[in-house]
Amino acid sequence: MSLSLTPGSFFSRLKAGQAVFTQKNKLLPDPLDARRWQGFRLEEYLIGKSIGKGCSAAVYEATMPVLPQNQQVAGSIGLLPGRGPEIIPRGEEEQAPLAPAFPLAIKMMWNISAGSSSEAIFSTMSQELVPASRVALAGEYGAVAHRRSKGGPKQLAAHPNVIRVFRAFTSSVPLLPGALLDYPDVLPPRLHPEGLGHGRTLFLVMKNYSCTLRQYLRGNSPSPRLATVMTLQLLEGVAHLVQQGVAHRDLKSDNVLVEPDADGCPWLVITDFGCCLADERVGLQLPFTSWYVDRGGNGCLMAPEVSTACPGPRAVIDYSKADAWAVGALAYEIFGLPNPFYGQGSRAHLESRSYQEAQLPALPESVPPEARQLVRSLLQRDASKAVTVTVTRPSARVAANLLHLSLWGERTLALKDLKPDKMIGWLLRQSAATLLASRLAEKNCVETKMKMLFLANLEYEALSQAALLLCSWRAAL
Repeated sequence: MSLSLTPGSFFSRLKAGQAVFTQKNKLLPDPLDARRWQGFRLEEYLIGKSIGKGCSAAVYEATMPVLPQNQQVAGSIGLLPGRGPEIIPRGEEEQAPLAPAFPLAIKMMWNISAGSSSEAIFSTMSQELVPASRVALAGEYGAVAHRRSKGGPKQLAAHPNVIRVFRAFTSSVPLLPGALLDYPDVLPPRLHPEGLGHGRTLFLVMKNYSCTLRQYLRGNSPSPRLATVMTLQLLEGVAHLVQQGVAHRDLKSDNVLVEPDADGCPWLVITDFGCCLADERVGLQLPFTSWYVDRGGNGCLMAPEVSTACPGPRAVIDYSKADAWAVGALAYEIFGLPNPFYGQGSRAHLESRSYQEAQLPALPESVPPEARQLVRSLLQRDASKAVTVTVTRPSARVAANLLHLSLWGERTLALKDLKPDKMIGWLLRQSAATLLASRLAEKNCVETKMKMLFLANLEYEALSQAALLLCSWRAAL
């Protein structure tokens, strides 16, 4: 089976539709839009209970009592605007209203070595600011960046499957609920005599999501189709990062947030960019001159080309397909199996430095064959270009396109003689149907949003590679 699309005619017929979907995907909701130039002081927020803690930060639910829709919430628990920062005492957390009463999440970084000046804090923790919006950086950070000759960190364009930071600012470290029990060592001495932290630190304000992917999978068993859509969302997020020249380098189920749509279908968002590579000077090609160069976090899910790299005068680590490899490993968890690269007590597990493709456990037969094959392809050890496209590890963009075609192009791609006109006709019909669905539905469902992303990111080369891969896999069945 052969497929050859003509780039000129292909893009000319879809250009107008792509512009519409690209614009729709940029329109991400901002909970603080009603107070566009506020929210840059911790005193403006009502902070609730702890919702997460990692190796470098604690996350709390939050809201802004000054917003009209939150006046009743603030009054109901005896709090008034302007008194802050307002903290709900430990033991009263059960009385705190649930979301959407707390639509925001505040991430408080732990500051051990950055000093207490805003400039030093922003410089040391600049990776956390990569997914920040322009408004988020317009406050205190904007003044600091203006004084810095090198400018600020690389900024990500908005994407539905990537977290958005709505505000970023520094403030004095407060004594938040559970702090003395959960992280006493990183508190400043004024709050804990044996604390090692500085008095000020960085705060990031984001949307408050329902749970992490790890938490979601503990209580839910997605169907094979739903699990495929969830894997697709991670690939879409990673493809966006690669297109922007950013590598996350710490993908794991704890760093993926989940929000169910109106039908209960999970929407996935990649978060926590503290280990990311976002350097304008090197892009995704990191010079690896010594063992002191930071290769990223989460060694268990570190792609083979990263974990086996050896430093040298001209050594370079290519991260262009490293996050896609991590998605392949996470897919096992999404499809209901243990991640083969995590140690399971006495059970044997694989290491990215030494495993062979033949050692990868098989996914359940209930998983669509194209998804099973894609996971194995994403976990190919060799990330470099191969002689045949069917052997090498695909990029995140090609992998996402392949799942899109598999999920929604069944009838077209089932044809024995797939011609360009058939493919283009199907794409045009998809555009019309998706646009109509997005206008009719008050809230777009996950699948409609995914179709919009697919149509907004159509590229001739990536689509051709995906179609060739899918056709070759189906021919081999």
